[in-house]
Amino acid sequence: MDLLVNNRVILVVGGTGLVGSAVVEQLRSEGATVIVASRRGSGGITLDAGDDASVSKAIAHVLQEHGRIDGLVVAAAPPAQSLDPARSSEPNQVLSAVDGKAMAFLRVASAVIPSMRESGFGRIVVVSGQNAFITGNITGSVRNAATTIIAKNLADELAGSGVTVNSVSPAVVTVTPSATVAPGRGGDSTPQQIADLVAFLISPLSGVSGESIAVGHRMLGATLI
Repeated sequence: MDLLVNNRVILVVGGTGLVGSAVVEQLRSEGATVIVASRRGSGGITLDAGDDASVSKAIAHVLQEHGRIDGLVVAAAPPAQSLDPARSSEPNQVLSAVDGKAMAFLRVASAVIPSMRESGFGRIVVVSGQNAFITGNITGSVRNAATTIIAKNLADELAGSGVTVNSVSPAVVTVTPSATVAPGRGGDSTPQQIADLVAFLISPLSGVSGESIAVGHRMLGATLI
């Protein structure tokens, strides 16, 4: 299927990570013009999503260089392994995690949306996580739930504008996914499976907006109505 992203300008924030790099590769294989953004600027531009000035400077650079941003993918966040489970309910860790993921997404999306509104077209996708759906780890649940809720609010604000916003929620991301799903857990997914879904959502063919889509099996034994 031709996703019609040939020559579309797509900014991937966190494009050097496990998921982000798979997204970059997939979109480039579809012919998109992909700008990789990361805190260190490896293979692209420097963008620290925790710093307003850095975000503004990076977005201004892309717009000056390419004239537009057709799509935004945000896959930037401190890895789950860096969050101390023994401090799961510690307010400072929770606040830091929310800022590092949910607020980072909001900063970048807010900087990109005005140009998308003006052009009447845009696709925004953020990588969240399935632990937003369950209890057991306050830090992980809150940072992903906040990310998903922000995405839904932005989607509603932009309804009818030609700009869509969606979140994608994997459980465990691994290159060797398990064939089984345990109760109270989501199914494993690969970086490529996530990238395939993101590539569709970033495409003009997708009319999906305001959705939180699980990658792999959504939490076994949990119902969301």
